[in-house]
Amino acid sequence: MSKKLWGGRFSKSIDRDFEEFSKSIHYDYKLAEYDIYHSLIHVAALAEEKLISAGDKKKLVLALESILKEIKSGRFKFNLSSEDIHTDIQNKVEKKAGKSALKLHTFRSRNEQIAFDEKFYCIKEAEKIYLSVKEIITSLNYLSRKYKSVFIPGYTHTQRAQVVKLSDYLGAYTEMFARDTDKLNYFIKNTSVYVKSGALAGSPLSKVSYQKAIEAFKRKYSIKGLRIEVSVNTLDNVSSRDFIIDFLSIISVIQMHLSRMAEDFILYSTAEFGFFNLPEEFCTGSSLMPHKKNPDFLELTRGYTGRVYGYFVSLLVMMKGLPLTYNRDMQLDKEPLFSALCIVKDELKITAKFIKGIKLNYPAIERALEAENLYATELAGFLVYKGVPFREAHNIVGRIIKYCEGKGMHLKDIEEKTLKSFHSSLTLKAIEKITSYVHSVNVRK
Repeated sequence: MSKKLWGGRFSKSIDRDFEEFSKSIHYDYKLAEYDIYHSLIHVAALAEEKLISAGDKKKLVLALESILKEIKSGRFKFNLSSEDIHTDIQNKVEKKAGKSALKLHTFRSRNEQIAFDEKFYCIKEAEKIYLSVKEIITSLNYLSRKYKSVFIPGYTHTQRAQVVKLSDYLGAYTEMFARDTDKLNYFIKNTSVYVKSGALAGSPLSKVSYQKAIEAFKRKYSIKGLRIEVSVNTLDNVSSRDFIIDFLSIISVIQMHLSRMAEDFILYSTAEFGFFNLPEEFCTGSSLMPHKKNPDFLELTRGYTGRVYGYFVSLLVMMKGLPLTYNRDMQLDKEPLFSALCIVKDELKITAKFIKGIKLNYPAIERALEAENLYATELAGFLVYKGVPFREAHNIVGRIIKYCEGKGMHLKDIEEKTLKSFHSSLTLKAIEKITSYVHSVNVRK
């Protein structure tokens, strides 16, 4: 049985079923590195206050750094019988540093530790996701350059609308992901990690001692850019999970962008569209139908979106009725956070490779661009430049389209006499020019 960080006022042992129910070690072990950082700062502050000797400090720092090396090398093994990661590290420090470890928890609380750990974790994970989203943008730009002269139909309501450049279509997703990087960057730069909160009401350790400890820690461990500060309002620090909600909000929007792009790629790879040939290494076959090439990665990305949204909403719902300050409900903030990040990080990594493998089906795209309805707006614009009010031009072109549909004929096959019956400015020569996809895009530059 693992030693606990509490228990003096209890006469009965904790119920075994409740103990298992309340544990968090099986997931909060992910925060081990950041819990060590908090302890290193706290030890330095205690030494500044002369609450521990130089010898105690040395033993504690050596023990903590030894555990930190295990964590960073992947050799750290958490003890499943521990209540949480804070308890597990405390017990491991005690084995390495002896009685000096009994002073490690002086004037601090797990409430403060977990807020510190999770903020530090979120910032470092945001940095990783920022780089992964940048890779998506790089892949989209690669595809745009590769097919810079290609035009495709653009859609509204999943109906053909106007011709666009493929690079502009891909650029729309580039813009979405660029906004995501802006939000991530803002989150990274404007989220402060706090110390000196205690359980809720602060710590007797002086602000100066903590500031010196923070400065020494950042120098020694090359921590740059991260804002580690003394708590402004300790009650808010231990009770707020706004930073996780903010982070999951950004993650949810990234997931939405991935899902929308996945849906487009799925549609454009179907026989009905046929614009894209998807990379085989990210597709699967059918156990029954030999011809199938299923876009499973894209479908899973689309499917996981509901789960990521659910994690975000579950945290909002959990926090909505909690009184100040810390409540044990807040232990349940970690699994949604960890799970959402796991999904999105994997998707980003695979999507960056997936995009580069897309190839175009030129014959299918050319056939789609022959649809004359794609050029109806430009035809109305031609009449506008001939002095026809737009509303009237809109109606004229609508009647021409309806006439062609009724006759089962192409616009270019109308006799010039019939064409002029709709408006005297219309000629077959003008129609031929207007229904060129290059001209169609260029007139909108």
